[in-house]
Amino acid sequence: MTIHSDRQCGDCTLCCKVMAIEELEKPAGRWCSRCKPGLGCMIYDDRPAECKSFNCMWRVNGALEENWKPTKSKLVLTTSEDGIEIRCDPGFPDAWRKEPYHCDIREWAVSGERNDVTIVVVVGQRMILVTPDQDFDLGIVGPDERIVRELEGTKVVGATVVKESSLNRDG
Repeated sequence: MTIHSDRQCGDCTLCCKVMAIEELEKPAGRWCSRCKPGLGCMIYDDRPAECKSFNCMWRVNGALEENWKPTKSKLVLTTSEDGIEIRCDPGFPDAWRKEPYHCDIREWAVSGERNDVTIVVVVGQRMILVTPDQDFDLGIVGPDERIVRELEGTKVVGATVVKESSLNRDG
């Protein structure tokens, strides 16, 4: 995906708060010590590779309206292996439930259910699986855990969190 040419981070630094940065041992939901909120990265030229390669969906997806800019929405949209992650500023944990965002997220969930794409809201380490009909608050999901959806056809009727190691067993 190419970067939407006229979209720049500008005063937006929310990814520096909501994203974990392994190389810096920075957990999700806390400001990076190298970030000056609203100004940018103080080690920009020497920032970690994961920071260099990161672009939020608002920057790369021209279909997202201007109101999705993280400084306005308090949400950073990212992709995962199987879907979309909506990362909330922990200072605004219900930002995703406000309009017009909630309506868009529900529409994505409808499409996602048809196309086997998950929509997950992340607030700190807490995850919420969003479906067309309901939200499944999964609590804290560790890096060694995976979300397992219970399906009736393509409709999600339940969700649990399991250790990744239990999914890899033959049997």
